[in-house]
Amino acid sequence: MFGVFVSFPGRGKRKMKPTFSLCFLLAVLYSVAQCHQRPRYHNKQDDSKGAHYPGSISHGEGVFPNKNKTFVKVVHSNADFAFSFYKLVASEATDQNIFFSPISISASLAMLALGAKSATLTQILEGLAFNLKKTQDQEIHEGFCQLLHMLNRSDSNLHLSLGNALFIEETLKPLQKFLEDAKSFYQSEVLSADFNNSSGAEIQINSYIEEKTNKKIVKLVENLDPLTTMVLVNYVFLKAHWQKPFSDSYTKKEDFFVDKKTSVKVDMMYRKGYYRNYFDEELSCWLVQIPYNGNAAALFVLPDEGKMKQVEDALLKRTVSKWEKLLQDRKIHLHIPKLSISGTYDVKKIVREVGIIDLFTEQADLSGITEDPGLMVSKHVNQLDAWIKKEENGRAFSAADLQIVVALYSMECKQHNKVEKKTPW
Repeated sequence: MFGVFVSFPGRGKRKMKPTFSLCFLLAVLYSVAQCHQRPRYHNKQDDSKGAHYPGSISHGEGVFPNKNKTFVKVVHSNADFAFSFYKLVASEATDQNIFFSPISISASLAMLALGAKSATLTQILEGLAFNLKKTQDQEIHEGFCQLLHMLNRSDSNLHLSLGNALFIEETLKPLQKFLEDAKSFYQSEVLSADFNNSSGAEIQINSYIEEKTNKKIVKLVENLDPLTTMVLVNYVFLKAHWQKPFSDSYTKKEDFFVDKKTSVKVDMMYRKGYYRNYFDEELSCWLVQIPYNGNAAALFVLPDEGKMKQVEDALLKRTVSKWEKLLQDRKIHLHIPKLSISGTYDVKKIVREVGIIDLFTEQADLSGITEDPGLMVSKHVNQLDAWIKKEENGRAFSAADLQIVVALYSMECKQHNKVEKKTPW
């Protein structure tokens, strides 16, 4: 979690406690808000340093037509899953950083659902917050296809790249339909690997990951079991620039409170200017939205003293949607620390809490992936790293930079009938 210091005119300086993961709220806001409308920015004089920046937002016509119900269903279910996952992590990670990529986890599980059957399939899709009485399997995969296509973008303003890869044991015979659907719906690469040579397979997979994440994640996969038959990898690379840059001359050392009694000196960036913000009196928290170039934004949630749990409990799709509608452009004094944050989670343990159980046991039915019996998931990892930093560019104003360097997920599958014969686990 990170801290943000904000002072509002006429209210004095407010010292805010550490709050939510930037990646988490950025991803959810992107999915929830963008589904309904694209903000239109109008130039407004920002009297901070005499600069001219885009300011107020007028909500106009929707980005996606109402008839595109498939996409909307997937976006909404992803948001519900993200909040559920966050709360499960928060319940066990008291006073710890929380940083994960919901879309990485949900897209990877959904892709695995292409080859799941019977109770295994139902558990995966219901665990991802889909109402199977209202949504067909085909709709879910089509919706993910649209979502991944929309999110993959690269231009001078914002670079966002998502992708999947399947590393399959060279002796395994995957079904052609599964391979075709994985490529078609989830843009997945399918690569052959020799898992009997564990060290060689690790080098192959880690080299692939390093390349896709600009060498920011190294040695994610270690100690591969020679009984592994498939590794599924999902990566996300996001690099965005502040729409309203911070001046390097205003960055200075300030206290950053890691808990009630402990503080450390950090480089604190500062800027005075117009930002969309709102105080939720019911939840006792401030909201500050910070825009990036390329029509993306991060939402900072700043609970009052002792209100963290109250805000966490209220985190729902409708809460974020309400905040989005109530944000108003006002001038504030914004202090943000240059920071790095990372997170690694045993997703297998967490998703069991939402009912995805058989997938990780001998009851798993993944017969849609291969006719070889006994395939099951034995490992499920989500690892991310991010930085908020400033890049020197030789100008008076530096371009402050958010870099969610990876949102990386890997899934390791084994055949349990082989495991029983060779080694306990």
